[in-house]
Amino acid sequence: MEKYFIGEIIRQKRTELGLKQCQLCEGICEPTTMSRIESGKQMPGLNTLKNLLQRLGLSDERYYALVSKNEMQIADLQTEIVSANVFKDPQRGLPKIAELEELADPDDHLLHQFILRSKVLLGKKENGQIIPYTYEEKLDMLFKAIRLTVPNFDIDAIEDGLYSIDEAKVINQIALVYSNHGESQKVIHIYDQLLQYIKKHFQNILQSGGLLPLVAFNYARELDLIGRYTDAIEIAETGWKACTQYGQYRTLPSTIAIIAECYHFLGQDEKSKKYYKQAFYLFEAINNKRGIEVITSEAKKYFGEDFSF
Repeated sequence: MEKYFIGEIIRQKRTELGLKQCQLCEGICEPTTMSRIESGKQMPGLNTLKNLLQRLGLSDERYYALVSKNEMQIADLQTEIVSANVFKDPQRGLPKIAELEELADPDDHLLHQFILRSKVLLGKKENGQIIPYTYEEKLDMLFKAIRLTVPNFDIDAIEDGLYSIDEAKVINQIALVYSNHGESQKVIHIYDQLLQYIKKHFQNILQSGGLLPLVAFNYARELDLIGRYTDAIEIAETGWKACTQYGQYRTLPSTIAIIAECYHFLGQDEKSKKYYKQAFYLFEAINNKRGIEVITSEAKKYFGEDFSF
C-alpha cells in the first residue's frame, strides 16, 4: 500500500469530521508528525496508525503497514499480556510487562498507557507476593494512563473527547474501580456517557465489537445493584444485541443472567426463569463451571430448591 494513500484517507476523514490535525493526534504524535503522515512523507508506526484510525471511527483491520522487528516483538508481548489479563494470571503477565517496559520508548504514550492499565489489572509483586493495588493507586494509575493521550480528559464530559478503543477501555476500567468501591452514581454517570460515545463513534470498527457488550454488561450490572431493574434490562438487551451483531459472546450468559434477576425483582418470575435457563445453557455450552455454579445458586435462592434447569 502506498504511504500517501494511508495519509490521504486520514486527511479526508479528519476534514469530514471537522477536526484539526492537533485535535486528532493529541497524545499520539506531534502535529508536525501528523502533517508528514497526511502528506505521505512519513509512514506511521503500527500503534500510531491503529489509534489514529480508531479515533476517526475507521476500522484498522484493512490497513497494513511495514513494521520493524522491535514493533513486532512489542505486539507479541502485548498479545501475551492481554491473555494474562483475561485469565487473571499475574504470574505470567507481570514478567511480560517488565519485558515490555524495557522495549518501550519513553515517548510512546500509547504503550505506556497499555502498561499502566495492565498493571492495574494484574497487581504488583512485593516481597515475593503478588498483591492488588489500592483503590487510590488504581485510580491514580488509570487517570495518569488516559491523560497520557488525552491530556484534558474530564470524567464528567466524556462526550467532548476523542478516543481510540484502548482509551475507551481505560475509561471502562476507571468505572470498574469506582464500582468496586461502591460509588454507584459516579459509575452510572460514566457508563451512560461511554456507552453513547461507543454507539456513536465505533459503529464501523470491527475490533470494537467486544467493547459495547462489555460496557453494556457493566452498566446493566450497576443498575441492577441499585434497584433500577427496568433500566438495567434495557441496557442489558442493548449488550445482548451487540453480542450477536459482532459475534462477541463472552459476556452474553452473564448479561442474560442480569435480565433474569431483574425480572425476578420486578415480580415477573416466569420471564425470570426463562432467562435463567437460557443463561444456564450458555454457560454449560462454553463449559464455564463457575458461571454454572453462580447461576444455579442464584436461581435456587429465588425460586427454591425444587427449581431445575
